[in-house]
Amino acid sequence: MAPLWSESNTVLLPVTVKYTKLFINGEFVDSVSGKTFETFDPRTEEAITRVSEAQKEDVDLAVKAARAAFDHGPWPRMSGNERGRILYKYAELVLQHREELAALETLDNGKPLVMARMSDIPYCVDVLRYYAGFADKIHGLTLKMNGQYQGYTLHEPIGVVGQIVPWNYPMLMFFSKVSPALACGCTVVIKSAEQTPLTALYCAQLAKEAGVPPGVLNVLSGFGETAGAAISSHMDIDKISFTGSTQVGRLIMEAAAKSNLKPVTLELGGKSPLIVMDDADVDKAVNIAHLAVYHNMGQICLAGSRVFVHESIYDEFVKKAVARAKQQVVGDPFQPGVQQGPQIDKMQFDKVLKYIQYGKRDGANLLLGGNYWGDKGFYIEPTIFSDVQDDMQIAKEEIFGPVMSILKFKTIEEVIERGNKTIYGLGAGIITKDIDVANRLARSLRAGTVWINCYLAASADSPLGGYKMSGIGREYGSYGLQNYLQVKCIITPLQHSPWL
Repeated sequence: MAPLWSESNTVLLPVTVKYTKLFINGEFVDSVSGKTFETFDPRTEEAITRVSEAQKEDVDLAVKAARAAFDHGPWPRMSGNERGRILYKYAELVLQHREELAALETLDNGKPLVMARMSDIPYCVDVLRYYAGFADKIHGLTLKMNGQYQGYTLHEPIGVVGQIVPWNYPMLMFFSKVSPALACGCTVVIKSAEQTPLTALYCAQLAKEAGVPPGVLNVLSGFGETAGAAISSHMDIDKISFTGSTQVGRLIMEAAAKSNLKPVTLELGGKSPLIVMDDADVDKAVNIAHLAVYHNMGQICLAGSRVFVHESIYDEFVKKAVARAKQQVVGDPFQPGVQQGPQIDKMQFDKVLKYIQYGKRDGANLLLGGNYWGDKGFYIEPTIFSDVQDDMQIAKEEIFGPVMSILKFKTIEEVIERGNKTIYGLGAGIITKDIDVANRLARSLRAGTVWINCYLAASADSPLGGYKMSGIGREYGSYGLQNYLQVKCIITPLQHSPWL
């Protein structure tokens, strides 16, 4: 195969799409209906290829394979050490294929190639290795019972797991869910986002090469209202894990409750506050805010999209934030130096532009951007609003695009109240030199992750999840294992024990 790019990082040839069929029971197969759908390149608005479209019948086949693999196959019966070795090999294969995977991710998703290569894929490998290391360390406790009894707990794999991932971090979301489930001994049916199916199918093949047995990992491409709904309501799936919008999360939770009352883990939307105190280094604060808003084209649930700045430094911050955003390089994500690619598709593109209109309508001051960029593709200019008020739509609702809203505050008590005045609680940021202020804010903000003098810093062992309508449960770290385990308590009598 010809190289995907030269040493100068310039694309020579489009990446070859190798896998477009559903992956069920260890094989690539056509959908039962024979239906396919197009996946698009957001740079050009043109179709990349067609992939098989999973529907209810395909979900049934995948679940049947996963159930057989769990009830009768070797995966949950392997020692943790054996499972861990296979997962380590899986991680090595992902690393070996990182160039092709990065190009596929950029082609299908639009994120800068350098980000896919240097950030997303190494993070995927870290997550796989992290949970591979946990595979032989999952165990229960010995209990000190009252009376002549012995008690202990087992941590058992929960069974067949249904997982549904979003389009903003296709590979990373894939491995954040698959890795802990496999480490625990579960079997998986995972559906990729319809906008970004390509890397999930490629990773299915790598799992097979690593030695994951047939039926243990089943990968479906399809739409939420058909394949996603079938997974959520399936009577033979024991657990659901979903990352995406709060609106869809409600539907999944409802379907899970109405079917077999399967437990759910939900990582949903956010409208995170980033609080810049009066003692902050303004230049540092501007750079942190820029990352918090514009990373991944603003398509990140943790985006620090409500930037609260103390009134004493507000004007200086706004001026420097505009100057910094003007330096943002928008363009073809395959080209070197590009920092911002296109939004994922026409629907998201239109949604972001609609919210920009809401900001202007409600009286926010548009300082920068606000328009589409270029003459082809779903590109939007980096956008900044100042004089934003809490009751404006751009301050209340998740935009999921490159739009910064800057709000002014006077006191710490005020900003705590306003920062928490949201239906969400996924993330928050604090920029200050005062440790007492940092500690007070960190403990007062109702958010699953709080960054102090940084933003979006994360690793495989840092849990992610939200308060309120940002979700249920935590992913990553040791907490992520709990989603895929059942706790069983076993008690036996003790006869003639010399001690209790």
